[in-house]
Amino acid sequence: MEKKYFSHKTAIIQNNVTIGVETKIWQFSHIMENSLIGARCTIGQNVVISPNVVIGNGVKIQNNVSVYTGVICEDDVFLGPSMVFTNVINPRSFIIRKEEFKETYIEKGATIGANATIICGNRIGKYAMIGAGAVITKSVKPYALVLGNPGKQMGWVSKAGHRLNFESSQLVSCIESKEQYEIDGDFLKVSSID
Repeated sequence: MEKKYFSHKTAIIQNNVTIGVETKIWQFSHIMENSLIGARCTIGQNVVISPNVVIGNGVKIQNNVSVYTGVICEDDVFLGPSMVFTNVINPRSFIIRKEEFKETYIEKGATIGANATIICGNRIGKYAMIGAGAVITKSVKPYALVLGNPGKQMGWVSKAGHRLNFESSQLVSCIESKEQYEIDGDFLKVSSID
């Protein structure tokens, strides 16, 4: 049976892996057993997908990213170059803690910038934007813009990824999509939701 995805000849794909149509897997990447990768994904160079990882449709994983057991990415997530996931809170080389892996959940459309670090056990909300180099130590709200070490929410972004400025108005439109947003307590309310 002909495969319906592309994998570079240097990529390693182990047994019991599901890979969706039109997905591309580039040089020196390693897809480990029992992982699930959706359709239309791009897996860059030197990426490791550990056992039992779930990757949705349309996910882009840039070069030098290791997606460890316990990570779940919904559709349309962007993982920037050399960003880092963890899966154990207190790792020690001399103690086996595989039973202590913590789930990290990345919701639909979220972006994690280059060299950011996501500490395990947290949830990144849909369409959130994690800046390059940020260190995420707690869960992130949908549409939140988070920067720095430790990561702090510095504002809001639209679904299209544009920063929203609420300084002069309670109702703001995205400059690209024209979709409207307003702050509702501690969260962002979208006037039209997909």
